[in-house]
Amino acid sequence: MTTHNMLIAPDFSPDRFAGWHMFNTLIQKRANLNMHLNIPASHAEQEQVIDVGDIQIIYANPFDAATLIREQGYRAIARPIGKSDEMVIAAAANSAISRLEDIQAGATVAMADNRDVKLIGLRLLEAVDIEASDLNWDVTETYQAAARKVIKGEAQVAFFLAEIFHSFSRLTKTQLSILIESDLADISHVLLVKEDFPDAQIFLEAILNLHNDADGKEALAELGMPQGFEPMSEEDAEFMIDLMQTLLD
Repeated sequence: MTTHNMLIAPDFSPDRFAGWHMFNTLIQKRANLNMHLNIPASHAEQEQVIDVGDIQIIYANPFDAATLIREQGYRAIARPIGKSDEMVIAAAANSAISRLEDIQAGATVAMADNRDVKLIGLRLLEAVDIEASDLNWDVTETYQAAARKVIKGEAQVAFFLAEIFHSFSRLTKTQLSILIESDLADISHVLLVKEDFPDAQIFLEAILNLHNDADGKEALAELGMPQGFEPMSEEDAEFMIDLMQTLLD
């Protein structure tokens, strides 16, 4: 049986790791597909795996999805229901920064290498006349590392994927102060398949039916997607890409 490669973008909370393995196991059984799960540790590793590997399925963040769809021959087929990609800007709880207006030009921002989070964060900072060139950027391997930088005073603020921020331990969150959280709703991670992937429809049907039984519901709960997935049309994908472009402009 042919082995298909599935890659999961690394920007998820560590406590979702087991959920992706449950997801992969269930989909293999229900679609009768042999799939190898790739979970890179960083965005740089993700790009390397995609460049050198034959990846048929990608669960991608919206920024990467735009490039993968328009330049690398992928198409969107599904997205999680009610799970938009929101972001948080936070400072240390004991710092002098308690609101966006307190962020000064020259401040250091810590964040993992996630371009859509950076994009949304910069759009939020436009309200206080701060641009990317006004800031110093400290790109960390993980969001947890970014949190440590802020807590230690090595960075003044950090950008986080909201889901990851809210999954931090109580101790970590008590040492951080949320300055703002986005509320965009229309931007989310998406499931992409390579245009020539022959089993796309079988795979999609297995994905869309996960919420219909106990095992599927358990896997979805582990992923923080209790409502499961919904189909995503080409028009839906283009709308989201256009929205990302609007944020860029």
